[in-house]
Amino acid sequence: MSIDVILAATLLGVISSLHCVAMCGPIAMMLPLARNNPRRKAIQLVAYHAGRISTYAVLGFLFGAFGRALSLSAIQQYVAIFSGLMMVTIALLPQRSFGKIGLVLAAYKATSGSKGFLLKHFNKQSLTAIFLIGLLNGFLPCAMVYAALFGALSTQSLISGMAFMALFGLGTVPLMGTVTYLHQFLTLPWRNRLQRVIPAALVCIGILLVLRGMLLDICHVSPSGLSLFIKAVPNCK
Repeated sequence: MSIDVILAATLLGVISSLHCVAMCGPIAMMLPLARNNPRRKAIQLVAYHAGRISTYAVLGFLFGAFGRALSLSAIQQYVAIFSGLMMVTIALLPQRSFGKIGLVLAAYKATSGSKGFLLKHFNKQSLTAIFLIGLLNGFLPCAMVYAALFGALSTQSLISGMAFMALFGLGTVPLMGTVTYLHQFLTLPWRNRLQRVIPAALVCIGILLVLRGMLLDICHVSPSGLSLFIKAVPNCK
C-alpha cells in the first residue's frame, strides 16, 4: 500500500471513532471490565479492540479479494471511482435514509442473531469473552465500517484490503479506549458536536479515491494511466 492510502485508512479510523463514541460508546462503557484492577482492565481493553480489529481485517480481506477480481477485469480505475463515490454518498445521505437501503437492511438481518449472542457475554470478565464481544461488535451494522470497506475494495488486493481495515480499526482505538476512562465527560451534546466533523472528512477521503481513479498524473494523489503498466522505473519520482 502507498503511504497516502495508509494515511487515508488511519485518518478514516480516527474520524470514524467520533461516530463510534456516539453509537458504540455505550457498548464500550458496558464492558464487564475489572474496574478496580487497572492492569487487568487495560489487558481486557486490548482484547476487546483486538477482537474488533480482527473482524475488520477479515472483512477487508474479503473486500480486497473482490476488488482484486475486478482489477483483473481491467476496470481498476473505475473501482476506485466507484468506491470514492460510495464514500461521499454515505457521508451525505441522512442516517434515516441510509437504514432503508436494501443492502443495509440485509446486513441488519444477517447480524441480528449476533446481538443476542453478544449480550450473553456481558456478564463474563474472561479475556476470551471480552475478545468475542469485540469480534461480534465488528459485525454490527455501521455506516463508517461500510465506508471503510469501500476503501478496502479500492485497494484491489487481499493483503492491502486486510491492512486497510486493520489500520482503520487501529485508528478508532485511541478515542474508543479513552471513552472507558473519561465517559463521564463525553456528554450527548459533546458527542453531537464531534459527529459534525465526520461527513466533511469522509467526503475528502472519497474525493481522494475518485481522483486516484481518474488517472490525472498528480503525484501521490492521482497516478497517470502509465502506472497501470509494469515498468522498471516508477512513473512518479
